[in-house]
Amino acid sequence: MSSIQSKKDSLQTTVKPVMVVEEQSLENGGSVHVVKGESRFRSVVWGPVRWIKMLAKELHWSFVFGVVSLYGINQGLGGSMGRVATEYYMKDVQKVQPSESQALTAITKIPWIIKPLWGILTDVLPIKGFHRRPYFILAGVLGVVSMLFISIHSNLHLYLALLLMTISSAAMAIADVTIDACTAYNSIKHPFLASDMQSLCSLSSSIGALLGFFMSGILVHLVGSKGVFGLLTFPFALVSVVGVVFSESHVPGFSYKQVNQKFTDAVKAMWRTMKCSDVWRPSLYMYISLALSLNIHEGLFYWFTDSKDGPLFAQETVGFILSIGSVGSILGATLYQLVLKDHPFRGLCLWTQLLFALSGMLDLILVLRLNLKFGLPDYLFIVVDEVVSQMIGRLKWMPLLVLTSKLCPHGIEGTFFALLMSIDNAGVMTSSWLGGVLLHVLKVTRTEFGNLWLAVLIRNVMRVSPLFVLFLVPKGDQNTFKLPDEIMGEDSEEEGEEKEGNRNLELVSLVESVDRR
Repeated sequence: MSSIQSKKDSLQTTVKPVMVVEEQSLENGGSVHVVKGESRFRSVVWGPVRWIKMLAKELHWSFVFGVVSLYGINQGLGGSMGRVATEYYMKDVQKVQPSESQALTAITKIPWIIKPLWGILTDVLPIKGFHRRPYFILAGVLGVVSMLFISIHSNLHLYLALLLMTISSAAMAIADVTIDACTAYNSIKHPFLASDMQSLCSLSSSIGALLGFFMSGILVHLVGSKGVFGLLTFPFALVSVVGVVFSESHVPGFSYKQVNQKFTDAVKAMWRTMKCSDVWRPSLYMYISLALSLNIHEGLFYWFTDSKDGPLFAQETVGFILSIGSVGSILGATLYQLVLKDHPFRGLCLWTQLLFALSGMLDLILVLRLNLKFGLPDYLFIVVDEVVSQMIGRLKWMPLLVLTSKLCPHGIEGTFFALLMSIDNAGVMTSSWLGGVLLHVLKVTRTEFGNLWLAVLIRNVMRVSPLFVLFLVPKGDQNTFKLPDEIMGEDSEEEGEEKEGNRNLELVSLVESVDRR
């Protein structure tokens, strides 16, 4: 551990501008040349390169390659491109109504609701003596086949297309759980690098999402939504490549008779923990806060692109706006890290939920065309709207995710975190279904948007309703809150350190988890 810390300190030294050439030695041999007077530009460029090389050396290059491939390329870039392609595919190819699209696309989130199943499988059921590599390969194959079939089939039935999209979502969920497990292992083995791994995952996901959203509109315009699905076979193929090259210890002579007992033990441990009031109360709040924040995105999307009274944005413009929204998400995460991470859970949830409701009024101003009366063009206004909405949405989600990580008992951290996240994903799916019902009741269709303003207003009012159950959220400080020892299962200081390492893992998904869902 001291060796790792020394190398990190040495790397930090190299990125500071100095005046002469020096040679600094790393503890395990070798040296790094530091050029005094080195420009700030070179420091910015080579600092991340040295950091990546250090992580690859300490954690093995295949792990770093896996994180960048899965978080950055598959989930970040591929997930954002897939989101835009799906919206245009449902609107232009399948020609469904906005309420129908809202309800059907929510079904594709089901694989994320059963994430604990994938987590238990990767933990207790090795294939050919490996716990991780076969699941990477399987996820990649499922994703490639499903995306390829959608792209080449000319008249695909709506429900078959929905099934294939759900399969590709399952492929991404399996890969996500598997790389989370790998990060958990490395967080325990290399605790001094846990924050570095967290940064690598978050940066990979954020940069991938920025590029993906920026390219999505252009690609939909050039090759169509089905063509984009064909391009998504490459990020999924990369997941299988990760499975081939990933470095993992072989488990010889595994007895499959143990699987049933391990499944039973894991389920009992999760049920025992979920019965604790300190766990189920905040879990219920998280579900309610997500479910009642009605999702009417499809109605707004159709209005943005089809309505003669709307902005009539082109595909390239839609992609660019969403990419700018990703910048807002990064700003929200940064603001939380610098200013809000030490505030109590309940107070932070109160103010972020109120701001979340108020930010929705920007959509109301846009739909009522009030921005034009104030001389603000649609393009400028919606860019500001997207940045503000994504930033506040991130601020609202961050304390809930931190709280989720603190509800995970020792010994089943990864699986129980997957269970809690599946509850949150169920809330997201409920929000989409309720939003679809709202659009249907108000008769918002492909050509009729007269009541869209009312749908936006109802959504904004519903965003305030979770405050009535805010008492479910603990008052405790984010840094000191913890579950009782009998629930956490802390038997030693060493186990406590392992638990903290796993918590660092769970925060790896901070940026991509919200965008993806």
